[in-house]
This record gives sequence, C-alpha cells and structure tokens, in this order.
Amino acid sequence: MNSTGAPDGLQGSVRRPTAAARGGFTLLAACLAACLVVTPAPAEESPVSRPPQLERDVEFWIRVYTQIDTDAGFLHDQYNLAVVYDTLHFEPTTTPGERERVVDRERERYGAALRRIAAAGDGPLPADDQRIKDLWGAEGTPSRLHAATEDIRFQLGQADRFRAGLIRSGAWETHIAQVLANLGLPAELAVLPHVESSFNPAAYSKVGAAGLWQFMRSTGRRYMRIDSAVDDRLDPFRSTEAAAQLLAYNYRVLGTWPLALTAYNHGTAGVRRAKETLGTDDIVRIVRSYNSRTFGFASRNFYVSFLAALEVDRNPEKYFGSLQRQSALKFQEVQLPAYVSMPTLERALRIEPEKLRALNPALTHAVWDGRQRVPKAYRLRLPLDGTSWTRELLAQRLSPGEMFAGQSAPPRYRVQAGDTLVRVAARYGVSADTLARMNHLRVSARLRVGRTIDVPEAAAVTVASTAAPAPAAPAPAAPAAPAPTAPAAPAPAPTAAARAPAPTPSAPAVVAAAAPHAPVFTISVGPASAGGAVSAEVAQRESAEDAAVAAAARTRTASAGAQPVSAAQAEAIGPALGPALDAEQNADPIDYSVAHDDSIRVTGDETLGHYADWLGVSTAHVREINHLRFGRRVLIGQHIRLDFRKVSHEAFEARRREYHRELQASFFAAHRIVGTQLYVARPGDSLWTLTQRATQMPLWLVQQYNPDVDLADLRAGTQIVMPRVEEVGSGG
Repeated sequence: MNSTGAPDGLQGSVRRPTAAARGGFTLLAACLAACLVVTPAPAEESPVSRPPQLERDVEFWIRVYTQIDTDAGFLHDQYNLAVVYDTLHFEPTTTPGERERVVDRERERYGAALRRIAAAGDGPLPADDQRIKDLWGAEGTPSRLHAATEDIRFQLGQADRFRAGLIRSGAWETHIAQVLANLGLPAELAVLPHVESSFNPAAYSKVGAAGLWQFMRSTGRRYMRIDSAVDDRLDPFRSTEAAAQLLAYNYRVLGTWPLALTAYNHGTAGVRRAKETLGTDDIVRIVRSYNSRTFGFASRNFYVSFLAALEVDRNPEKYFGSLQRQSALKFQEVQLPAYVSMPTLERALRIEPEKLRALNPALTHAVWDGRQRVPKAYRLRLPLDGTSWTRELLAQRLSPGEMFAGQSAPPRYRVQAGDTLVRVAARYGVSADTLARMNHLRVSARLRVGRTIDVPEAAAVTVASTAAPAPAAPAPAAPAAPAPTAPAAPAPAPTAAARAPAPTPSAPAVVAAAAPHAPVFTISVGPASAGGAVSAEVAQRESAEDAAVAAAARTRTASAGAQPVSAAQAEAIGPALGPALDAEQNADPIDYSVAHDDSIRVTGDETLGHYADWLGVSTAHVREINHLRFGRRVLIGQHIRLDFRKVSHEAFEARRREYHRELQASFFAAHRIVGTQLYVARPGDSLWTLTQRATQMPLWLVQQYNPDVDLADLRAGTQIVMPRVEEVGSGG
C-alpha cells in the first residue's frame, strides 16, 4: 500500500448537517403506441440539470470513475466531497482484511490530525497538518474540524469497472436510446445503468435487485413478467422499457428529473417527503439540507454520481483514451406455439445452448435445467444464421408429444420442524444453492413450518406426452391460474372512497390539481413477455422478503454507507458503481407515517376498521375521537386522529405499510401496467365513477398516480392520470 496526498483544486464549503439532524371524463389523447407528450425544454437547456453548487460533488465521482481503480480509494469527508485527505493504493494481492486494517489506521491518523488542527487554532502547524487545514478553506473552523473527525469515509475506485461498463453498453445503447426517444424522455437517462449495474445484465445486488436497471421483484412486477420460468428484469430490452415507465412515473409524481432520478434510488415516497418537508423541488437544497434517517450518503450522492457517469459516458476518450464499445445485438425472434422444454428446442432449432442462453437471459435456471418449460407465446431470440424462423415453422419441427398446453409443475414439499434449506436439499440430492434458486430464496433463509417449497423430482425430469394440436397449429392456451383476490370495490361502508359527489374534506388538499410543471402524457409501451401471473401468496412472500432484506441492508449501511475496500467486497454488496442503496426501491409515493399530532391522512382502500385493528381498539372508539357518525364514510386525503396508548407510532406504521405492500403485491401478481391515459374531470364526476369506468382499477393505484390531486373532491377540469392495466394470465 502507498498513499499520496489529495490534489489541489477540489476545495469548497458545505453546510454540514448537525449531529442531531443526521440521524365521463374527457379523454384528451388516444392510446398512441409509445407516445409521451412533454412540454419541450429549450434546445440549449437540458432537463437533467448540472447545478454549479453541486459541481465539486460531480467532480469527486468523476475521479472515482476514472482516476483510480478497485485497487485504490479516496479517504474523504462524507459531507464535503471536495475534501479528499489521501489516496490509498493497494497491491492486487492484498486481502480485504489487510486493506481494512490500513483504512482504519489511516482514518485514525487523519482523525488525530484534525483534532490537533482544531486545538491549535491559528497557531503554526506541521506541513501535512497545514495541507489538511487548507483543504477546508474558510469552513475549517475548530468546531467544524473537530466534528469532521467522525465523517472520514473510504471510497473505493471504480475506473476498471466503469471502463468495462462502457464497452458493454454498446450492445444495448441503440435500443435504450430508441425507447427513451419514443416516450419523449431525456436522452441523458440512458447512462443510468452505469450507476446501477455497470451495464451488467446479469447483475444481482445483496438486497435482491437484478439486471441492467436493478429492479426489485415487487417493483418489477408492475411492468414485467417475473415468475418461475421468466424473469424479465434480466432481459436488457424488456427491463429498459420497464425502467422508462418507472422514470416517467417518478417525473409525473415529482415534477423534475433530478428528483425523479433520486427517487430511483431513494423511493418515490421518500423524495416526495423531502420535497414537502423543505417546501422545494430544488435538488441542491434537498441534497444539502434534507435530514432523514433513510436519506443517507447513497441518496445524497445518487444524482451527482449519475451526472458524473453522464460526463464520462459522453466523453470516454477524454478519460480512458480510445476504446471500442460492443456492437449492438442482432437477432430474430420466434413466438413459441406451445410450452416446450429447452432440450427439445435446442434439438429442433439445432442451436448451441450457449448461444440461446446468451440471447435469452430472462429464462430462469429452472428452464435451462429442464424443470420448467419455455412458456407458450414467449418470444425466443435466435441468432441470425440464415434460417428465418416463424411460429408455424417451429411447430412443424416439433412432434405433438413435445408441445404442451401448460407448464410443468415441480413436486412440492411441506416444511417440517427443524428443516433448513441445507437439510432439505441433502434429502433430495441437490445443493442448497440449487434448492434456494428453485424457490427464489437465499441459502440463509429460515423456513417456516407448514410452508410448501418446490423440490426436484426424485429421478431425471421426464415430460409426459399430452394431447397436442396438429404440428402446424399452435397448442391450446393453458388454463389461466385463478386470479388473486383483488381489493373489493368501494361500498356504502366507511371506505376511503366517495360513491357520490363528496363534501370537501375538513382539511385542505396538499396541492389542488396537477402542478403546472407536471408533464401531460399518454404513454404506451411495447408488449412485455406474455403471461407471468403468480399466486398472491408467492407475490406477497417475495415482496415481504425484499422489504426485509432492504431493511437489514439499511441498518448495515447506516451513516456513511457501506465502504468496501476491494472489488470482491463491492460486488458482494451489489453491482452499483455509485453509493449503495439507502432505501428499498418502491414506486409507491404515499406517506404512511403518523404526524406529530397523532393524525394520519386516509389513503385508498383503508377503513376505520383497519385503523382500529392496527391500534388494538374498537372501531367505535376511532369514530368517537373523530366525531364521526355511524355510516359516514372516510374520504381519501381526510385527516383522522388516532389513539396511540396501546401501540407505538412505529408499530402502527409498520402494520399499515405491510397491509399496503400485501395489497399491491396481490394485485401485481396478476396485473401489469402497460401505459397511462390522461383524463379531465367533468361536472358531477367522482372517484367512484372513475374507477367504475376503468375496469380492474383499484383506488390506491389511481391515488399513486395522482398523489397531489384531491380525489375526494374532484372538480371539473382536474387532470387525472389513469394507469392502463392488463390482466396477466399464467401462460402465454
């Protein structure tokens, strides 16, 4: 290891957070394919702004991405990124443990130096201490330098990983640019995968995010197919279309692209809370001044690390010299006429498995090892080798006994007391890793007694022959799986919806109608993978697992965030080149927290009965403290006072979030968002008429797309963004 002093030219000042604060409707547009209408910005002004006040932060991440690789790192102040105390270099053979000891030793050394400088005041200093003091400039008061002893952070270099990502990006950059252009989104968003995954489509993070755009399962199911046979998060083409939808949604809710991008890391609700707390959408003020337990180093630095990636991506020769990006992938697609096993397809197509696997990354391990069939109607990608494949030609190459009407169902095992994944895996003669992959679990996951899990067949998988159509015709559609129970439509009971025109809620709406800067759009995207419905139980379980893992990761990366010292440690945390995740990826913009006066704001599909259950009191008691007559409905946006003598705020909030997480997981187990439409309310319209005219549309989803609209008191002329939802079958 060797170290060099920080270079000059990166000095500045920052207002450091205090220690205490760290801690019919008229249809305006037809459903035009791939169309997003946004008021264009002047040609010379990018909607993805680079504020001068954040320049030093951007420059820091440019240095991380281009000047030092994963065998070096910066020792720096976590709040003032212009203050880089030292650059630590390691030999490639140095173990992570040895590197950690060096980092700890140097952190202590610089902490001691800061204490000496603070104690010396204006007195003379040794040369190195004077260098450190000069880094702080006018901000380096004794109290500020003393506080800085707790903020020394290590940032591993990423130049080698970023360069590799630049080369990989060529395979998909044309498709990404087309998707963004078709939806009217800024072209700059195309570089986001640099920060998320270094353009690695097979990337997985420790919190369960996957693919080029690092989707969690619960968020991904809003837009993509994610089941035991197909995981579209790993498909760069499908996941790009989903990411564009999510980013457009974030922008619609938050109003600016800096906030929409920050929400990709911190969650829509978290950024919306920051915006409302400070009363501004200025990214500089939010980054510099917003204090929250979950708005840590990663969230503060996500947007500036994106801007750094944008700078490097647009000027690669400046930072890396000449490099050749991969050529765009070229392939043909054939739609499967039935459920077919992969070994059968390999034989019929006469294509090497490695080539098929490279072109079809969304197909899961269960498909490649024969436990699941490639689904009917799946668009299988094939090399351009001269043979022009069609659905009919493929059907002719397959025998009736090789085409199936449904998916193969793996055997199930009911967990007994004392079972672990390792123990069950040994019983069936497979590795714990294999069994964990079959069930979308981690090897360390605890198995609940009574739960059923997938297990391998006792013998080699044999697909039995079933009745099939003539070779040239497609197989009959698989029977649809029972749809999970959707949230019930509002009834005269006290629900958070208004059946008839409702009186104005007692509390004023946060914002009246759509903000002037919010985009007006109708959006449609190309077809996602057909089918993909899963059971509500599976969707709820996976959503709960995602939330639990993300919560554990937040605990581990609190304060200055994760600080890996080697490439292996960084990749074990996740593929991101930027700072590690602070909050669970979540598209839900609703704030489910309790206000300081023990009140909450009613959201869709909530009732007084829910509040009573979560508080451990009677519904009559909740009515009494809110002076509500029996039979009077509560309205979305209405303030309700609650009694927290039996339950803490934290416990209530956890139960409330869990209810909505399960509600949303159940819905997206069998539904998918395929676009949006914009409506304008007419006199006499209400939220009830809105949801009745849009089939399969739960109240909470309408509210998520319109969080700042007073849905309980719709006024003529109010703009409502309506998500377009399709029901997803279990098959193709």
